Amino acid sequence: MQRRTFLASSLATTSLLAQAAPGKPAPAKPFTVKAGEARFGVHTPFQGVNANDLKVSGKDTGGMLAVFEYMGHQKVGPPLHVHTDQDELFYVVEGEYRFQVGKETFTVKAGDTVFGPRNMPHTWIQLTDVGKLLYQVQPAGKLEDFFLVMNELKGPPTEALIQRIHADHGMTVLGPPLSLT
Repeated sequence: MQRRTFLASSLATTSLLAQAAPGKPAPAKPFTVKAGEARFGVHTPFQGVNANDLKVSGKDTGGMLAVFEYMGHQKVGPPLHVHTDQDELFYVVEGEYRFQVGKETFTVKAGDTVFGPRNMPHTWIQLTDVGKLLYQVQPAGKLEDFFLVMNELKGPPTEALIQRIHADHGMTVLGPPLSLT
């Protein structure tokens, strides 16, 4: 399946699921988020260099879904962590990544999809100089607020602060990020 077709069908399916959920309001109107822009105009860089922008907010989907675009210019990734209440889906648009989900480790490249079920530890590292991921969490939970809080930090956080911020947003850090070696 071609990338464009996959993305369109994936987003359409999750949109339909969100709209079909009882008691959850549908968005007030359709919208677009242009390339290089974030949903509400607030960019949340990852480690100060890489873009990690919200594209579809939980506010748009009644809390059912949030979609992010990660554009990496460093060979880095997040620490090993777990989401207690959210499934996470990654789609590699550009580059190559090594993922660890549970006890499995595998390499993925443009066009590949990775599913991380809730309550399963996971992490990834970008292996190429440039990379791009689209990823979503379902339900939306507090991930977009997590990135806003992390973006407001004025310096490197202590380990205790990292754990507290993650816990406040439904996650637990379990270990370090993957390394290139």
